[in-house]
This record gives sequence, C-alpha cells and structure tokens, in this order.
Amino acid sequence: MKKESEPKALKYRQKMQNSMDRARSKIGRHKFKSEDFEIVTIKVTIPDLSPEFHNYRIVNIADIHLGQWLTPVRLDGVINLINNENPELVTITGDFVSYEIDGVLDDLNRCLKKLNPKDISLAVLGNHDHWLGADKIRNVLKKSNIIDVSNNVFTLKKKGSVLHIAGVDSVMLNKHRLDKVMNLIPEKGPAILLAHEPDFADISSTTGRFSLQISGHSHGGQFIIPGMGTFIRGPHFIKYPVGKYKVGDMVQYTSRGLGTNVFWFRINCPPEITVFILKSPEIAIDEDE
Repeated sequence: MKKESEPKALKYRQKMQNSMDRARSKIGRHKFKSEDFEIVTIKVTIPDLSPEFHNYRIVNIADIHLGQWLTPVRLDGVINLINNENPELVTITGDFVSYEIDGVLDDLNRCLKKLNPKDISLAVLGNHDHWLGADKIRNVLKKSNIIDVSNNVFTLKKKGSVLHIAGVDSVMLNKHRLDKVMNLIPEKGPAILLAHEPDFADISSTTGRFSLQISGHSHGGQFIIPGMGTFIRGPHFIKYPVGKYKVGDMVQYTSRGLGTNVFWFRINCPPEITVFILKSPEIAIDEDE
C-alpha cells in the first residue's frame, strides 16, 4: 500500500523517467550548454541590513530534479556557473530529485560538494524530496557540506553584524513549522526565508519578520507567454508562479528552477540561476531594486 504522501502515479513516472533517460543517453542529448541557462540578477534592499552586508551575493538554485532533463553532466556545468558568480552564500530551495532517487544520489553528492561559496551553502527540502526519501537527501546534503535549514535558522555574522537565513520544510506535505522558526529566530536582525512553495508568502509575510522569501516549486510554469507570464499554475504556486512580487512589506521571488518534471521541455522559460545582491538602505537609498 502506498503512503499518503506519495504521488499516485509514482511508479509509472519512475518507469517513464528511466526510459526517457536511457533514450536520451543513446542519442547523446545530455550535454551541458551554458547558453541553456539564464543568470538572473535581483537587487533587493533589506531594511536594517548592516553596511557590512551591502552587496552581499546570494546565488540560489531550485528544482534540480536530477535524472530528468537535468543530467549529472548538466549539473556539473551549473555548479561551475554558480562558482563563477563568486557567491558568498549559496541557497537551494528544494526538489533535488523527481521520481528516482537511489540511482542519482552519488552524482548529486559529487556535484554539490563542488559548490564553493565564500561563507556557506544552505538548503530546504521540497515535496519530491519527501516523496522519494527525505533522510537520503539530508544525508547527501550533510556529505556535501550543505546545511539543511528546513524549519531552522542559520545566522551569518560579519564584524558584529548579523543576517538570519531561515527555512521551512515542504508546505505541500505539511512539513513546515513556521512556529518553530519564529521561536528560534532572534528578535533583532534582518531575516530572509527559504521556502520551496512560493504561495507560502501569504503566511510568512504576515509575521513581519522576513524581508525576502526565496522559492521555487513552479518551474516558472515551463511555458511563458511574453507580456503575460505563465498560464500553468498549480498547488502552492497559484498566486506567485514566477519572478518578483511584493507581498505586504516582503519581497517574494519565485525561481524558474533548473530542471523539469514530467515534460522535459520549456518555452520562453529557460532554466534559472538567481543572483541576489543585498543592499543596505544606509548605503543604497537611491539605488533601484
């Protein structure tokens, strides 16, 4: 009997993923091309951010879904692109896998351990990670020197100044514990939230504690109509499916992600590596976000 948290078509999609992967390998369509990926730069002014953190660089990726369109060869190339951006912090907002896990864990670890931020790498889990095996993903993160901040808080410190990076576990599977996060996070100091599912912004913004929420989950819909956005929306990415939004006093950003899910193609919606450049209001009052 299947667990309640498993997708109904899990076994079928596992077979489909493996079949498509074998076919792709035979015809050689698994190579990395840097032009396939768009590096998007987002400047965000963070209230109360110390000048010590002005121009702090966070590089975020989401929805790796390793073993689908994103092969180990492509992920290797993505890691190089990330490192070339000279990140001080790397964040990963969930869904490392899709419907197959045991066959990709070694490659996932081999690639992720090459991340080379100046400070640290942090991550939260997504719904697929729980469907396939959260403990296995967390073990990979540990071996890759990536700290899992699902329902937790990590504090960066620079010369007496702080920046809090919090995370919530998968909202879709009701694994999130914002109450726990709010008990852990110090009362003072700017804070950013990592949340796989973007529509959680409607809840997290009401706390008044976070200046920025970084999410994935939607893949940008994988289809974008110029001037109109995406028409493909689903659970937990109805309101904020792609790009930058203002939700109350908080900025919500939804990445298009790296990988794909069932359908291995995108239209006007290239895979995304997001570079967040944080601005201190004490220095950047006149800068545009």
